[in-house]
Amino acid sequence: MNTVDPRHESAIDRTIREATERGAFDDLPGKGRPLPGAGRTGPVDENWWIRGYLEREGISGEAMLPPSIQLRKELDRIDDTVARLADERRVREHVEEVNGRVVDHMRHPMGPRVPIRRLDADEVVARWAERRAARRRTGPAAPAPAGAGDGAPARRGWWARLFGGT
Repeated sequence: MNTVDPRHESAIDRTIREATERGAFDDLPGKGRPLPGAGRTGPVDENWWIRGYLEREGISGEAMLPPSIQLRKELDRIDDTVARLADERRVREHVEEVNGRVVDHMRHPMGPRVPIRRLDADEVVARWAERRAARRRTGPAAPAPAGAGDGAPARRGWWARLFGGT
């Protein structure tokens, strides 16, 4: 074992040496194995440990973006976000909440300058209603009675009977 003159040994080196002598490092997980990312083909990624940490913690790359870009991405995806909301009131509430964050960002910008503006709730609701209606039109057809051919007249009759028509 290398011995170091105690007069030239730092407190940290002494603590590590004493822990090694006690066997504190003998049962560490991963002992004797290469560091992750160091044994792969190609150049060693110097940020392997950061990528590993983010992956273990479940932090996506988007969460690492500056706030201005995160907000811009959210504005760009608003139609997809509100598509899963059940009614117009909830869509308007969500747009109001996003617009509040847009105003806060305009007052106290953080990150690179990107074009950000408030959403028009009426426009978002109109697009939401249009997409919702399109989904209903292209959704699954009502079941046709057995042996009804292509089912079109039978479906009309089925709906009429269901809703009290002829």
